[in-house]
Amino acid sequence: MSPATYQLRRATVDDLPVLRALWASMQFSVPELEKALTGFQVAVDAEGKVIGAIGLELHQRHARIHSEAYSDFSAADAVRPLLWNRLQSLCSNHGVLRLWTQEHSPFWTQNGLKPPADEPERQKLPAAWRALEGNWLTLRLKDEEAILSLDKELALYMESEKARSAEALGQARKLKTIATVIAFIAAFTGFGAALYLLLNRGTLREGLQMGTPPEDSAPPSASTTVVVTPPLENSNRTNGITSPAKPE
Repeated sequence: MSPATYQLRRATVDDLPVLRALWASMQFSVPELEKALTGFQVAVDAEGKVIGAIGLELHQRHARIHSEAYSDFSAADAVRPLLWNRLQSLCSNHGVLRLWTQEHSPFWTQNGLKPPADEPERQKLPAAWRALEGNWLTLRLKDEEAILSLDKELALYMESEKARSAEALGQARKLKTIATVIAFIAAFTGFGAALYLLLNRGTLREGLQMGTPPEDSAPPSASTTVVVTPPLENSNRTNGITSPAKPE
């Protein structure tokens, strides 16, 4: 069949019966692979039958291709390129820097996976996979040094921003506390003043009444007229003036 005849998808629980048979035929550890079911991609034919599967395990920024199996190896040459494209897409989506595998089909070496060139490259194999028996092939997908350096710079920047945000948050909390205290003091003062006026309203009213002058003690108005009566004229004038004669 041509590659267009097959379709790829993620493995599901419904595929377990077929996958168990495939894994057993390849003498893989079935219980271990069952735990990694969601990491498997399967190829199905036009009738929907699973004819092949391959696993992809992700660890940090690395990925491991493992447990390739087919019910009919005559379909492998048509299916492998499809699986390879899908695995590359998954690695890109997850930001994988380097691929590893212990699969030794010529297809993988033809597509760039090779034994580690030296000891420093071998040491890049994640510790979680070093106990697995067999020889390794690897492929660098991205510039690890540049990406890791960028990751470190980004981590430092994030830590700096985190510290700055924490400092700003601390200052905001202090200001909030100060504002709360001021508001409490103002409210307490207002409440105290209102309570004082309420309790002493009778005394304050009496004080106001005592300080008001009575109406009858008001000073005379400026328009009041004062009348001065002149003294009676003396009939016996002095200074040579005689009194009038009495009639006879």
